[in-house]
Amino acid sequence: MAKRHLTRRQSWRIQKIQDERTVRAGRRADQAEESLIGGDLGPEQQGLVIAHFGVQVDVEATEGPDSGQIRRCHLRANLPAMVTGDRVIWRADNQAGGVIVAQLPRESELNRPDHRGQLKPVAANVDRLVIVFAPLPTPYTTLIDRYLVAAEQSGLNPLLVLNKADLLRGGEFAEVRTWLDVYAKLGYEVLELSASSGAGLDELQAALKDHISVFVGQSGVGKSSLINALLPGIDLRVGALSESSGQGTHTTTTAKLFHFPEGGDLIDSPGIREFGLTHISHEDLLEGFVEFRPFLGYCKFRDCAHLHEPGCALLNAVERGDISASRISSYRQILSSIGPQSY
Repeated sequence: MAKRHLTRRQSWRIQKIQDERTVRAGRRADQAEESLIGGDLGPEQQGLVIAHFGVQVDVEATEGPDSGQIRRCHLRANLPAMVTGDRVIWRADNQAGGVIVAQLPRESELNRPDHRGQLKPVAANVDRLVIVFAPLPTPYTTLIDRYLVAAEQSGLNPLLVLNKADLLRGGEFAEVRTWLDVYAKLGYEVLELSASSGAGLDELQAALKDHISVFVGQSGVGKSSLINALLPGIDLRVGALSESSGQGTHTTTTAKLFHFPEGGDLIDSPGIREFGLTHISHEDLLEGFVEFRPFLGYCKFRDCAHLHEPGCALLNAVERGDISASRISSYRQILSSIGPQSY
């Protein structure tokens, strides 16, 4: 379907409505803060955002006598939007709530484009991206490679987790085994496990210790089941596969942070069926494929797109077996989705 072009008046009207909504939201925040200040606020202290609910967030105290306690907090109107994982300065009120007065600098953030193509952070201070997939629903290397490119661009350490690994025993999913070998040879850490049987969970716990991790992957691969197995008592809702589509049903509605008893944190984000990379450049995409890097800059043509050009160093590497056919195919599909403006 062709994209609809708005007239100047329609664009002005949309912007006007958005500005009015922003002003109203600011007024509500000011009113909320005024009511809290009227109830006497406690001293400033550090905290951690562990869940996000629109204009309010849950903050866990990380110091002082209230350490470990969780309060539903408002944000001051002059603060940027918060995401799960943010470290903040906040003040408690006398009604089991509080106000966030400052945001501490982020060490890292995981972004993805929203429906308008604008980058939007979904988690902060993450250092490990846990990419969960399974033999069912049918995995796609392009989706896995999108996550890997995103991890490389965000400076995150990726961990590939194959759930429902017991399904591989019958030989029905031989292609998945081939993919695992490809990723392992590239130096990525790969774990095979089963949330239902518990096999491999000890190795996963060890890999997550002392890290702040976020789980990503298409719906139905068992992210919630893994979290339930790793953190008994959390009891996240588990969605069954749709009989008609074979896809998973979305169960997580907001990003939440959980603590592992052995150390480390986990951020469970809403299911993402497709990880948009429309914001990155052609050069960033190439750098996101780690095995491409030794060959970049050695093509015959400087503006080589690595599709079918003669003298392409990447294509020659594919012929020699230095780059897998599945990875170059993923590159081409992702390249076509980010558009020619990224060259």
